Amino acid sequence: MARYNRTVPKVTFLPEGKTVEFESGKLPYDEHGKPESLLDVAINFGVHIEHACGGSCACTTCHVIVKEGDANLSPDPADDDELDRLDQAPGLTLHSRLACQAVVTGDVTVEIPGWNRNYISEGGFSTNLGNAIPPPKK
Repeated sequence: MARYNRTVPKVTFLPEGKTVEFESGKLPYDEHGKPESLLDVAINFGVHIEHACGGSCACTTCHVIVKEGDANLSPDPADDDELDRLDQAPGLTLHSRLACQAVVTGDVTVEIPGWNRNYISEGGFSTNLGNAIPPPKK
């Protein structure tokens, strides 16, 4: 992973393996979690992370696992509100964070757990429901 150069953090989203970078302070903000949070960065670069509560730290659907760069997420450590919510998250690890609350301050690699991805909202279609949910239009 490349080193953070104080103006352009790099975020890698797994398992997709997509790495994005942005100039700190210049990322458009659309009220999804905290500004420059993992969720905000993901939305700006087309990486889908579930966020049922809209990024207000009221659910655990944006739960991610930090693989590298824990110290490059603010606040470090997570605040009490985030930790209380994470206690309810499935698959909790010592490196779990809510993407809506973890603000990127340097290079980081995060994994979006398989059980936390929504294939339908990511543009897929259901193989279990037959034609009840049609494939996306091209």
